[in-house]
Amino acid sequence: MSMIEAHGLAKSFRVSASEPGFINAFKHFFNRKYRHVEAVKPSSFTIQPGEFVGFLGPNGAGKTTTLKMLSGLIHPSAGEVKVAGHVPFRRQHAFLRKITLVMGNKQQLIWDLPPNESYRINAAVYDIPDDELARRVGELSEMLGLDKQLTQPVRKMSLGERMKCELLACLLHRPEVLFLDEPTLGLDINAQVAVRNFLKRYNEKYKATILLTSHYMADITALCPRVILIHQGSLFYDGALAGIVDRFAPYREVKVDLSSDTTREALEPFGQVQSLEGRAATLTVRRDQLRTTVEKMLATLPVADLTITDPPIESIIGELFKQGAVKEPAASGGGK
Repeated sequence: MSMIEAHGLAKSFRVSASEPGFINAFKHFFNRKYRHVEAVKPSSFTIQPGEFVGFLGPNGAGKTTTLKMLSGLIHPSAGEVKVAGHVPFRRQHAFLRKITLVMGNKQQLIWDLPPNESYRINAAVYDIPDDELARRVGELSEMLGLDKQLTQPVRKMSLGERMKCELLACLLHRPEVLFLDEPTLGLDINAQVAVRNFLKRYNEKYKATILLTSHYMADITALCPRVILIHQGSLFYDGALAGIVDRFAPYREVKVDLSSDTTREALEPFGQVQSLEGRAATLTVRRDQLRTTVEKMLATLPVADLTITDPPIESIIGELFKQGAVKEPAASGGGK
């Protein structure tokens, strides 16, 4: 049984359509006009228990709206959805005990109180006994590297410390499904790594199903074997993260160190010259021509060292977002 099932899930909003200017605002007050915005177009996907899935898209693509529908905060305009066997928007107690929603730009901890006091409130909401609360707080705080922070006011913490305490608060009831919306937003490098490591350990230990949105590709590459891409409300890729490179990058990067100086013109017959600094050059070469091109380079150029790598995943996904759709690369082409 799938943990998350969405079939034709969609959400549109009716928004006010007022022209700028005082006169237009005055007219709009008496004669309101509206337009419909399709935040999420009909989308279908399933997520199995224990999966860690990245949900990617540019700003305004529909990621947060989708998470809010999956967590039951908003009612879908069309389609069907089930999470952990429940219809989310019914907000049944049994459903709420199985999920959590963490938003990097929101907080639930009380600003002037230490986290431990907020945890007692959460424990009362979820009927967690005091001894079990102490055990869970101790276990999660150890995993998150928290100690004295639990007894100091939230307002005196760094952003990274607050985010860790927020995660602990959201996980006290041991949810089966985690919806994480930018959990590392604004954190420094060390705090991002700490949160990533915690989420990975939590997923492995409790087999929780996790759907993660993030603008930091390091979060996705470190945690998510599978990704779902969304653009302007439409899902256009659902599959392995590694498969994006294999399917949609028709070229490889070739970095070459030469034993003598050369010119950009001398390198251009072998591929697209990305950079040439001194005797170090980077070219992009089509995958289907890689072997013959490298052989020609070794036979023609004074090569001291040569390295072949895949292009950065960020650049590939960025190009897919620009296209707004999956476009398979051509099977053949020129050397450049």
